[in-house]
Amino acid sequence: MLQHYCPSLTEYTRLHTREVKIGNLALGGAQPIRIQTMTTTDTMDTVATVAQSIRCIEAGAELVRITAPSKNEAENLLNIKKELRARGYDTPLVADIHFTPNAAEIAARIVEKVRINPGNYIDKKKFDIIEYTDAEYAAEVARIRERFTPLLRICKEYGTAMRIGTNHGSLSDRIMSRYGDTPIGMVESAMEFLRIARDESYHQVVLSMKSSNPLVMVQAYRLLVQKMDEEFGECYPLHLGVTEAGDGEDGRIKSAIGIGALLEDGIGDTIRVSLTEDPEFEIPVCQDIVRRYTNRAGHAPIAGFINPSNVILSLSKNQFPVLPYNPFSYKRRDTLSVHNIGAHHVPVVVADFSHVEQLDAKSLETIGYTYNEATDKWSISDSAADYVYIGTRLFDFALPGTLQVICDHDTWQHAPDKTKYFPLLQQHEYADSTLALDQFHFAMVDANDVPVGVVDKLKFYTNAVLVVHTSNTHAMASIRRFLIELMANSIKCPVVILAESIDKSIDRQLIEFATEAGGLFLDGFGDGIWLLNDPANIENKKVTGRTYLEVKSNEQFLNNTAFYILQATRTRISKTEYISCPSCGRTLFDLQETTAKIRAATHHLKGVKIAIMGCIVNGPGEMADADFGYVGSGPGRITLYKGKDVMKRNVPSDIAVDELIQLLKENEAWVET
Repeated sequence: MLQHYCPSLTEYTRLHTREVKIGNLALGGAQPIRIQTMTTTDTMDTVATVAQSIRCIEAGAELVRITAPSKNEAENLLNIKKELRARGYDTPLVADIHFTPNAAEIAARIVEKVRINPGNYIDKKKFDIIEYTDAEYAAEVARIRERFTPLLRICKEYGTAMRIGTNHGSLSDRIMSRYGDTPIGMVESAMEFLRIARDESYHQVVLSMKSSNPLVMVQAYRLLVQKMDEEFGECYPLHLGVTEAGDGEDGRIKSAIGIGALLEDGIGDTIRVSLTEDPEFEIPVCQDIVRRYTNRAGHAPIAGFINPSNVILSLSKNQFPVLPYNPFSYKRRDTLSVHNIGAHHVPVVVADFSHVEQLDAKSLETIGYTYNEATDKWSISDSAADYVYIGTRLFDFALPGTLQVICDHDTWQHAPDKTKYFPLLQQHEYADSTLALDQFHFAMVDANDVPVGVVDKLKFYTNAVLVVHTSNTHAMASIRRFLIELMANSIKCPVVILAESIDKSIDRQLIEFATEAGGLFLDGFGDGIWLLNDPANIENKKVTGRTYLEVKSNEQFLNNTAFYILQATRTRISKTEYISCPSCGRTLFDLQETTAKIRAATHHLKGVKIAIMGCIVNGPGEMADADFGYVGSGPGRITLYKGKDVMKRNVPSDIAVDELIQLLKENEAWVET
C-alpha cells in the first residue's frame, strides 16, 4: 500500500514495479537501479557510434540509447548492433524516436528497446490553442490507438521493450488544451499510450516524465505512481532523468536534486543524467547517485517527537493519513518572518567558517565579499552569503553591511555589536536553558532526536530560527518527518536546512548536498541552507567532466553549491539559468562549444533563462519555460526564439551568438557589465 505516492515516507523501501526484460537485462521488480546514457554521434556514422558506445559501456552504462530520427538511421542500427556484438559487447541498445512511427517500427525489429515520445509520436505540436469537445478528444485518442497498435504488435513479436517517455516541453496541443502545461498533463500523455499497451496485453513498458525543471519532474513522477496504482493496482518501471540539465556543477546538481528526491522515496528503476558533455562523463555521476542507496535499507528508524506529556500531538507510527502539505503542488511552508529569514524572504545562505584558520577580509572573498582597500568599500556579488558561522571566535574588523554573523552563545555574549552577531544554541542548551531569549537567535536540532524541551519552547518563541540536521542516514526523510510534525502542530519558526557530508570526494559531496537539501526545498521546506564538511577529509578535489573543475577553496565550493541548489529549485535566483540539451546524433552544431560561448557572453544576466537546443526535436517544445532560445534549424543555421515565438530564422551560426545578444538587448533583458 502506498503512502500518497511511495511505499513509505519514513522508511527506505523500493517501489515494487513490474519486471521488464530488455535483451539480457532485467529492469524493475527487485533488480538494482540500472544506469544508462545516450550517444551523441551521427547514427549514420557506424564507426564513431560504435566507438562511443564502447566507451560508455566500459565506463559502466548498462543500456545505450541511439537516436533514430528517420528510416535510414533506424536501418543503420543493425550495422551498429552487429559490430558491437562482433566485438563482444551485448549491452542492450535503445532506439530514440521522435515524430516517425515508421522508424520506430523498423528499429523495434533490430534493437532491444524503443523509446517513443507520446507528445510527438503521432500528434504534431503546432502551439495551436484548440478547444476539443469530449467527442473530438475521444476521436483523437482512437486515432492514436490505430497508429500506435502496429508498433506494440511488432514489439510483442520481437520481444522488444518500450519506454513511453513524456517530456514537459513537448506535450501535444491536444493534451495542452485539456490539462495545460502541467505535471498532470505529462502523466495523462503517457497514460493514454499505456492504456492502449495494456489493452494489447503488452507489458514490457518503462515510463518517464522528464523536465528541465526538477520541481515539475518530481511532481509528475509522483502523480504517475499514484495514477498507476489507483487505475491498475500496479506500477511499471520508471526511468528517471532531468532533461537538458546543462553542464558542470549546474547539470550535476540539477540532476541530483530531481533524480535523488525520487530515489530517496524508493521511486526509480533506471537513471540517466543528461549533461552537455561527452556521454561517458554522465556515467560516474549516475554511479555516485545510485551508490547512495546500495546499503540504505535497514537504516535506523526515524523517530517522531518525544513527548510523554502530550503537550504536542505526535503523529503515530510514522503514518501520514493526511499530509499538511501537497506533494503534487509547490507551496512554501508558512513561517514567521524572523529578522530577514522566513515568510516572504528568499532562503538565506549560511557560510561555515568553522574550519577557516584566518578570519580576515581576504577570507570573505570565498563567499562573495571583496574589499577594496583604496576606496575602503566592499564589493558584494549576487552569490554572497547572508550569514557566516564562526563558532567561538569574533571578527576584529568592520564587516560588509549585508553580512551577518552567527557564533556560539557563550561567544555571542562578548560580541561587540549585537545587531550584527547572533547566538546559536545547541539543542541540549536550548532545552535546558533558563535564559530569557528575547533577541533573535538560532537553535541547532537533530531531527532524529529532538528533546521535549525544544519543542515546548518553539511554541512560544517568535524570534527563533531552527537549524535542522539529522543523525539518521536516511537524512532527507528524517528532516522531512520533523518538519511535517512542525506543520501538524502549527509551529511556524523558520528553518535553515543543514546538510553535512563526510565523503572524501567532492563529486559525491555535490550529489549528497543536492539530494538531501534540494529535495526538501522542492517540497517547500527550508528558509535557508547551510552546507558543512571537513576539508581535511577530502581526498579528491576535482569535479570530473570535460573541464575537470578543481575546487581550490572549500568555503567557495560550499557557498557556490548552496546557491546552485537554490537556483535549481528556483527558490532563489542569483544568476543566468541555462537549459542545455545533452547533444545526440540529431544535433546540428557543436553543442558543448556553443554552450560555452553563450555562457561566456551572458553569465551576468541574473534571472534570465536561456535554452540552447541542438535541433528542432529539443526545441522549441523542450525549451519549456525558457525566456530565450537558441535552436539548430539546419546545418550551420540557427533559429532564435523569445519564449516559444520565432524571432529570427536561419541565422548563420558564426554570427548567431551576436544575434542572440542583440535579441536580448531589444527585449530589455541585457545589462552591460
